[in-house]
This record gives sequence, C-alpha cells and structure tokens, in this order.
Amino acid sequence: MGDKPAAEVEIATSAQQDQASDPYLPEKTHISSKNLDETYNTYKQQDGQDLDPVEARQVLRKIDTHILPLLMGTYLLQYLDKTSINSASVFGLQKGTNLQGQQYSWLTSLFYIGYLVAQPVAGYAIQRLPLGKVIGYTVLAWGLLTITTPACTNFAGIAANRFLLGVFESVVNPGFVLCLSLWYRADEQPMRMVSYYSMNGVAGIFGGLLGYAVGHITTGLPPWQYVFLIFGSVSLAWGVVFLVFMPDLPTTARFLNPHQKVVAVERVAQNRQGVKNHHFKKYQMWQCFRDPKTWILFVMSVAAQIPNAAQSTLGKTIDLSCNPVQVVSLLASGYIGSRFANMRCVVMLAGNLVCVAAGAALVGLPVGADGTENRWGRLVALWLCSFQSVGFSMSLTMVSSNVAGYTKKQLTGAILFVGYCIIGPQTFIETEAPLYTSACILIGYSVKTLMVIVLYIYMSTVNKKRDREAAVSGSNLTPEKEQEAIEQGMQDVTELDNPGFRYVL
Repeated sequence: MGDKPAAEVEIATSAQQDQASDPYLPEKTHISSKNLDETYNTYKQQDGQDLDPVEARQVLRKIDTHILPLLMGTYLLQYLDKTSINSASVFGLQKGTNLQGQQYSWLTSLFYIGYLVAQPVAGYAIQRLPLGKVIGYTVLAWGLLTITTPACTNFAGIAANRFLLGVFESVVNPGFVLCLSLWYRADEQPMRMVSYYSMNGVAGIFGGLLGYAVGHITTGLPPWQYVFLIFGSVSLAWGVVFLVFMPDLPTTARFLNPHQKVVAVERVAQNRQGVKNHHFKKYQMWQCFRDPKTWILFVMSVAAQIPNAAQSTLGKTIDLSCNPVQVVSLLASGYIGSRFANMRCVVMLAGNLVCVAAGAALVGLPVGADGTENRWGRLVALWLCSFQSVGFSMSLTMVSSNVAGYTKKQLTGAILFVGYCIIGPQTFIETEAPLYTSACILIGYSVKTLMVIVLYIYMSTVNKKRDREAAVSGSNLTPEKEQEAIEQGMQDVTELDNPGFRYVL
C-alpha cells in the first residue's frame, strides 16, 4: 500500500484544534500516522530541496511512456465495450436475443443504472484498495461480461449483463481522475486528461471500421456475436497487461529507480494535495457535501448529459464525422489548458459557447416535412456539438487539481459521475428520433455554460480573499509558506483548510 509513516507527527492545525466545537473538522488534535500520505516517508527524503528541472522532465517522460498508454488503451476499450450493442444491433442483436418493443432501448438505461448505483462502492474501493489493482480487475470483469454476451438469449439475460457491465465500468472514470492526481502536476493534467478522453472519438472511428468488417463475415456464428467476442477477448488480454504494468503509487513503480520515485512524489506534492491516503475521513465527507464546488460540478455534469443522448444518436444516424472533430477539439483544449496558466475555465466556456450555438441551430433550423431541409446547416451544427467533450473533460481536471483531501476528492468525483448517469439516457423520446429538435439540447448546453461562469467566479473570489488575508497578516506566499502548504497537502488537509492552497482557474 506504499510507504507507512513510522511515528505520529505532532503538528497541530487550527482546524483540528476546533474539533470539539465543530464535528465537520478533523477528528484529532494532532496529525497521526493515519493522516499522513502513503508516500510521506519518500516525500521527506527530498527534505525541502528544490527539484532538478532536468531530472523532473526525465521522470515525467518515463511516467508518460509507461502510464499514459495504459490509461488510453483502457479508456478506448471501455468505450468500445459500452457501445458494442450499437454495432451488434445492426447485425441482428434484437432478433438473436428475442428483444421486443422498447426492450432494446432499456439496455442503454440499465448500463447507466448500474453505473449509478455502483458509484459509492467504486469510490470507496479506489480509496481503500490499491488503485491499479482495482482498475485492472474491473477491466477483466467487464471483458468477461462482454465476451459472454452472446450466451444471452432473452431480455432478462442481456439486461443483467448490461447492468453488471455498468457496475464494473463505473470504476474507470473516477479512478482515472485520481490517477491524474497521483502522477501529474496540476499544469500537466489537462493535456493528459484529454489524451485518454479523446479515445472516445478514436473508439467511435475504430468501432465503425470493425462493424464494417464484421458485416462481411458470412460463415460461423451470427455476425452480432462476433462484435462481443472480439471486444471481450481484447479487454481480457488488456486487463492482464494493466495488472502487470500499472503501479498503484509512484513509490511502487518498477520503471523508476529509488531516486526517481522521490522526484515523482515531490513533483506531485507541489500540487498541495498529497498523493494518496487510504483512510476514509468523515469530516471530509461532510465538507464535500457543504462545498459549493461539489454541486456546481454536479449540475454541470447533469447539464452536459442532457443533450448527450440526442447528439450520440444523431452522430450515428446522420454522420460519423463527429469523432475526428471531438479528437481535435479535445487535444487543442488540453494543449491550451496545460500550456497557459489559469485558462481552463476560459477553455470550458469557449467549448460550451460553441455547443450553445450548435444546439440553437439544431433546435431552430426548420427540418421540413420530409426532414431534409437545412441538412447541411444541421450537419455542421452536429459536428460542432462534439465540442461538448471539451467542457466535460476540463471539469474532471477541476476535481483532480482543485480538490484536496483524498476522501473529499474521491467523493466529489463520485458525485460528479452520479450526475453523468441520472438524466441523459431518459431525456429524449423515441418519437423525436432521428432528428431530435427538442429544446432540451439548447437548455442543457446553456445551463452547463452558466455553471462554468459560476464556478470561475467562486474560485476566483476565494483566491483573491486568501491573497488579501495573506497580505494583511504579512504572510504572503513566501517559499517557506509554500513549503508549509505542500506539507499540509501531504498531511491530507483539504483545500478549504489549507490557507496556502490556490485554485487553478
């Protein structure tokens, strides 16, 4: 489980001293071994010395080479497995599983219901247990579920299969958000986030090509079964690869030597969030529920998914060119977010405004009696709706970069992904297919845009207030104060309780 601190450290904090009068604050009046980061001993080996920039870049390259491909491959496969029923439906899934009426439509909803109910357990597991192992075993589980789908011959069987697939895939998104904070500095996270998130677009392209190939199989099993057999086999093999090569912490990475492990931990410690603490802390849970950021991000997530069902369906029924637009827009936003300081909210706002304009066009442009009027205008609007991934992926970096305290971080991520599940699949009715001119598209994008503005104002106001308080007390962020803020992060202190923490905007 990583480094275990040898002794309790007698460092008092004002928040902890007030515990007797406020049950939402830390439970003890000193920092015990349970409050220290799992990599704390390794962190202390640096002993406050400045990192060598050359060494830090070398370690970053090693992390990118070993960690990022594992995240990207896993994200690609989870999207392929999740959407495999779409490809299989073209080749006779409904007939092969004896689906009637709206039963096929329920399969998508059941996936998200499983995803939803599993979020609390998933969040607790990725905090308490080794992160790499938890993700690796869930990859094996969903690969097994995918490869056994052809054995389902009725609605009950495939419904249970889809529900369980949602349960096991629920670990990936919140787990990867925590992976970012384990391995990368805050300024590095946007580019790495979009690198794996863009695999959704790549999977859309790859899945279409595979579907074309499967359509040409004329012997053996029914063609729809090959979709699940191929995707499931690859996922099972990848799960083994992930378990073998994905370390749980920088201190357990076999590709880093002992000194490089110290550098890797010190790099992440500069985020003032620590690396990992597996102890669940009730005061952080209550603070998560009271933090405005939690609910701003939740509303943003719900609003993002309202138009998602229609956009995904339109992408299949009208045009497949959305996927390249999604990949390019994500990579561009990640570059800007990592290259320029405090540009994440600006990037989110720009992406959302593009979606508002595109949503307005989809809703407002007349389709005509036969549905072919303004075809090109609606097609371009559909392409531009792919910018919605920009806002959602950047909102995930708000969790990885702007929430400290490991219990609070994993709970915030879980709440965000609850919002991801609860509305989108049920927003649109079959009678609107395939054009979906409902105003829900525009409403979703507009609410999402408004929430970005609210989030920016809130975080910017907190930053300015802390700067003023530091100036009045004469304790501006000197190197000593910055080191103190880093130390508090390694003691699992939340961002609200750490005066030296500043939000990345």
